[in-house]
Formats: sequence, C-alpha cells, structure tokens
Amino acid sequence: MTRTLSLFVVMALALLPVSLWAQAKRDTTHLNLDKGLAIQGWDPVAYFPEGGSKAQKGSDKITATHEGVTYRFATEKNKEAFLKEPAKFEPQYGGWCAYAIPSKDKVEVDPESFVVRDGKLYLFYKSFFADTRAKWQKDPADFVKRGDAAWKEITTPPAPKKDEKKG
Repeated sequence: MTRTLSLFVVMALALLPVSLWAQAKRDTTHLNLDKGLAIQGWDPVAYFPEGGSKAQKGSDKITATHEGVTYRFATEKNKEAFLKEPAKFEPQYGGWCAYAIPSKDKVEVDPESFVVRDGKLYLFYKSFFADTRAKWQKDPADFVKRGDAAWKEITTPPAPKKDEKKG
C-alpha cells in the first residue's frame, strides 16, 4: 500500500506544470515583501503605459502569485497583462529603493515615487525631507549600471567554502 501511494505521489508531482516547480525554487529572501506581498499592495502594471502610467493601489480581491510573490491589481485587465509577462512588470532590485541599491542598502520605498525607464520599473524612497528619485534622475544610466551590479552581488549566493585538508 505504501509503495503504491509513493508511486502515486511521484506521478502526481511529475504532472505539475513547470511554473509550479519554478515557484518553489525562487529565493525571495532579498525581496521587499510584506508577508509575501509585493509593492505594499500597489498594482505593478499601473506604472506602465498599458496600465495608465500612474501609481495605483491594487485590490485585495484581484491578486496573482508569481514564483512565491503575491501582487495586487487595480483591474482584471492589469492582472491579465501581468500573468502574460510577469518579469516585465516586476520592480527592479526586488522592490527596494533604486537610489540606495548601488550602495547595497535595502531601503523601503514610497510606491508613488517611481520611474519607468527602458521598460523597467524603479521605485524610490521619499519623505518630507528626502526625494531619492530626484537624485537618481540626475544620472539614471550610472545608477542603473551600479544598481544592476550591486543587486547581482546582493542576490548571488556565496561560493561554498572548500574543505580544509585534514592532516
């Protein structure tokens, strides 16, 4: 009986879509999430031209989970666009402040402070006294270059240590 059950479980797992396997493998430890929720619940598609180019809160009734991360959407149309091409709409640097990432600092963002540049979404910290988006926009190409390098370094797991020779 146990052998039959084990075989059934293995066969059922083999039939799962590849996308479900990918969800289980994604490391979300470096992403800016609140209990698995991205962009503090704001609609990732709304930032782009196809979503209106304006920051907009998502609805807790219109959600989708992509590789272990939950997104909210303002409209079903935005959700459908996201599901067709999720990587296009996900924020850069895991949703952390694009101005701070080149310094390898993970800084919270104001979802209403953003830039879409070269088809990518960048989010920024903003307060009464600080507007990192304005600073970033003075040389965005440099910030993207340094930010991409820093993010790669932040998210790349350390190489395994070689075992010391036993003597």
